Amino acid sequence: MTKKFYMPTRVFMGYECIAKNCEAFKTLGKKALIVTGASSAKKNGSEHDVKAALDSVGISYLVFDKVMSNPTIACVYEGAKVAKENDVDFIIAIGGGSPMDAGKAIALLAAQDIDAANLFSGNYENKVLPIAFVPTTAGTGSEVTQYSILTNDEKQTKTSIASDLLFPALAFLDAKYMEYLSISTTINTALDALSHAVEGMLSVKASSVSNALAVESIQLIMECVPDLLSVLNSKSKTGLELEVREQLQQASFMAGMVIAQTGTTAVHAMGYSLTYFKDIDHGRGNGLLLGEYLRIVEREQPDLAGRILKALSLSSVNEFREITDKLLGEKEDISTDEIQQFSKMAIQTKNIANCIVKPSEDDLKEIFILSFLM
Repeated sequence: MTKKFYMPTRVFMGYECIAKNCEAFKTLGKKALIVTGASSAKKNGSEHDVKAALDSVGISYLVFDKVMSNPTIACVYEGAKVAKENDVDFIIAIGGGSPMDAGKAIALLAAQDIDAANLFSGNYENKVLPIAFVPTTAGTGSEVTQYSILTNDEKQTKTSIASDLLFPALAFLDAKYMEYLSISTTINTALDALSHAVEGMLSVKASSVSNALAVESIQLIMECVPDLLSVLNSKSKTGLELEVREQLQQASFMAGMVIAQTGTTAVHAMGYSLTYFKDIDHGRGNGLLLGEYLRIVEREQPDLAGRILKALSLSSVNEFREITDKLLGEKEDISTDEIQQFSKMAIQTKNIANCIVKPSEDDLKEIFILSFLM
C-alpha cells in the first residue's frame, strides 16, 4: 500500500494566539459565519476573543449558535442556508467536536448544492468555504482532519463526510478555553484522543510518520492520567493545572493528525451505536471499548499490541483496563439484544476493513460483553 501524509492546516498555538495572529483571518475573506453551540463558547471566552479579533481587522460576522451535541443533517443544512443568505466568505467553528463537525459540513454545503441523499457520497465539486477552527476541548483533533461526523437518523448511526476539502485552513489552539471544563468531559475527550492515536497504529494505513505521532500522543496522555485520577477522586469540578490541559491539547492535536492519515477502526464503528442508541458520550464509548479490542489484537498480533502497550508504559491489557475502569466509573446498562444489534451494525462499516486485525462479528460481541457485562 502506498503511504501518504497530508496536513494542510496552518496552526497557531499558545496563550492568546487568536489576538496575536488575528491578521490571519484576513486571508479567508471579509465576512465570517461563526458556528458554535448555544452557550459554552460564550462562557469560556472563546467567542468573545474571536469577535474581538475580527473587529480588530475589520471583518464582519454573524453567529449561528444552534449546533447541538452530535449535530444532525438538518442542523448543517440550516447553517448552510444562513451562510448562503448572508453571503459569508468563510466559516469559523468554535467548540468541541460537534461545532467543528457542523462547521465543516456547513462550509461544504454553503459552497455547492448537495442533496441529503448524496451528502455522504464523497462525490463533490472542488468548492468549499475556507474554515478556521478554535477547539475548546482536547479530544477530537478535528482542527487537523478532513472528517465531519453527523448523526444519520435514516441509518441510525453517525456517518462521516470525508474529503480533503474539509481540512481547515486555520486552527487556533489556546488551552485557556478548557480551564473550566468538567473532569468528566476532560476524561472523555482525553480518551477520545487516546483512541485516535491507538487506532491509528492499528490501521492498515499506518506509516512510520503516523506511528511516531501516535506514540508521542499516547505518551503525553498517559503522563496526564495521574492528574486526571487525582482530580476525579477529589470530587473537584475542574482542578487541572493549565499546563496539563495544554499537554492534553497537544496530544489531541497530534492524534488528529494521525487519523487524518489513517482513519479509525473497529472501536469507532462500535462506539457510534453507543452514542446513537444509548446517548453515551463518544469519547467515553471509545474508552469503554478500547481495552478489549486491544486484547483481540494481542491475541492475533502480539507484537503489534506490544508496541502499543510500550507506548502506554504498561505491561498488559489488564493494566490498561484497570486505568480506564477507574477513569470511567460505573458503566451503562447494555442488553444482550443490544449487543447483537450493535455488533451486526458495526461489522458492516468501512472501519472494519481499515483494521490490521479485522475482528469478526463474534469478536465484536465479545468486546461488548467483556467491556460492559464483566
